[in-house]
Amino acid sequence: MTHSNTFQDWKTKALKIQPLGLAYINGQYQPAISNQKFDAFSPRDGQKLAEITSCQTEDVNLAVNAARQAFKNGIWSRTSAKQRKQVLLKFADLIEQHSQELALLESLEMGMTISDSVNMNLPGAIECMRWFAELADKRYDEIAPTSPNAITRIHRVPVGVVAAIVPWNYPLMMACWKIAPALATGNSVILKPAEQSSLTAIKLGELSKLAGIPDGVFNVLPGPGHITGKALGLHMDVDAIAFTGSTDVGKLFMQYSGQSNLKRISLECGGKTPNIVLADCDNLDAAADAIVLGAFGNQGQICNAGSRLIVERSIRDQLIEKILAKAKTEKPGDPLDPQSKLGPLVDESQLSRVIGYIDVGKQQGATLLCGGERITPVDGGSYLQPAIFDQVSPEMSIAKEEIFGPVLSVITVDNIDQAIEVANNTIYGLGAAVWTINLKKMERVAAEVQAGVIWVNSHDHGDISSPVGGFKQSGFGRDKSIHAMEKYTEYKTVWINLAD
Repeated sequence: MTHSNTFQDWKTKALKIQPLGLAYINGQYQPAISNQKFDAFSPRDGQKLAEITSCQTEDVNLAVNAARQAFKNGIWSRTSAKQRKQVLLKFADLIEQHSQELALLESLEMGMTISDSVNMNLPGAIECMRWFAELADKRYDEIAPTSPNAITRIHRVPVGVVAAIVPWNYPLMMACWKIAPALATGNSVILKPAEQSSLTAIKLGELSKLAGIPDGVFNVLPGPGHITGKALGLHMDVDAIAFTGSTDVGKLFMQYSGQSNLKRISLECGGKTPNIVLADCDNLDAAADAIVLGAFGNQGQICNAGSRLIVERSIRDQLIEKILAKAKTEKPGDPLDPQSKLGPLVDESQLSRVIGYIDVGKQQGATLLCGGERITPVDGGSYLQPAIFDQVSPEMSIAKEEIFGPVLSVITVDNIDQAIEVANNTIYGLGAAVWTINLKKMERVAAEVQAGVIWVNSHDHGDISSPVGGFKQSGFGRDKSIHAMEKYTEYKTVWINLAD
């Protein structure tokens, strides 16, 4: 998928775009019953983009009832997998046909560079929808090896009403990571986007209807997490929550499950990814490139951002020199400029949070090598020059806590034992990377570092066929791959007695 729009083209489109801010419930766009709204502002320039419906508990009840009725009447849940596949393939085609509008909405609303949105996020969302559509009719039930006096069928059946609660950093792609397998397996879905990134999710309502997804099967509820999200978490008729976001909020959904109907919870939460560079790494230039991209890509607003560089002492000075040279080219710019590598942080609140961590890093004794200051490539925007800290100890806040911003902490170690110990010295376990040419060392890191994904001589590589998810307080359950379908289905055993 390629677009040849210029910087001026995107700015012209941005002036003309009129985003819709309504909820999508039971096949119709509508305001909240209370008519409550909130304003969406662009981190690009601080300008107001839209008024967005703020769904309250009564709106959640309305959407859940519509989803439940659609599930019970079987208009989607009991159609053939082949029929669902065809509808979801059309859904993917429609997302592709509207990709310029969706990319622009995403860039304006959360600050992702237009080049990343066009070249990565939209293609990722489309591929995900097509992949799970194709998978829908290619999974088989099982027959258990019981005695000849019985036939025992093991079915995978849809869990029911699924609430997909997604973050703002990759709004459309992460929405598709959840809604595609949930719909492919026959569930009714309620998509709750983050307040900072509701517009692409709302647009999906229209496209789902054009694709032929029946009313009630797919719904979109924008609104604040502590109201809309909480109401979904506590609802007695929601069967499953698929959540990506912070660990603190993930823990709340675990509590909501226990306080309500023991609904199934899957969580993809925070991370503090270590990028381990051992002394025998034979390509420090490639490592430096990956470290800078992994720490600063999407303004560092990535769950598995490589925010901790753990490097052996004998090569640290040489590697840091290369990283600093690379980092000088990573200056944030207007996200609508196709040449910009970085855009703004998602909003002023997030910018203040990241600057606060930079101040704490200095106070705790880390050495700021570069960056860390607010800049203004576009007046009114929330821009920050990426920061690199040296002389960081594992006990410092910048080494332990998820900052979710463009801040890299350099931690020096003397050997692989210490590197593994430091890498595991975290409550998180989402991803990790190691750079070495030694097979035994890479296998040892892969075995001993506690993370859901281990990259060797790379960082943040992936494919729709490979699962994403974490250990420890990074959560449980997996997005992407065939394993993503597991959390949206239940096992049902049918025992048929053949004995006299």
